[in-house]
Amino acid sequence: MLPINSNETKKLLSHMYNEVSKELFGFGTTLLKVTIEKNVITFQAKHRRAPRSEALEGEVPSLKQEVDFHMSLLYKKKLRQKLETQTDWDIEAVLRDYDSATQLAFTNIVLKEN
Repeated sequence: MLPINSNETKKLLSHMYNEVSKELFGFGTTLLKVTIEKNVITFQAKHRRAPRSEALEGEVPSLKQEVDFHMSLLYKKKLRQKLETQTDWDIEAVLRDYDSATQLAFTNIVLKEN
């Protein structure tokens, strides 16, 4: 079953996305837009910069990039788990890219079409 493109669905998805953000970073996003087109859900988000990330970036930039990469993988895993437990959607893939310079993240959820 594919999601209904309504404000209520987008509000629920925004809530789930921010819950994962709070769980992993301790705070939600500063900007979040959700779009639904057929079987693809897109989250456009701007995250806050954590003070420890700034400190790490100044001291060991390569470690900061590695931490960002693994946090992005963890974000995808937790968001997928949350969607699977709270919806009946059949998820095919969760794709995510994050730019640490701007703190922008784009996450796409691809649902299986039946």
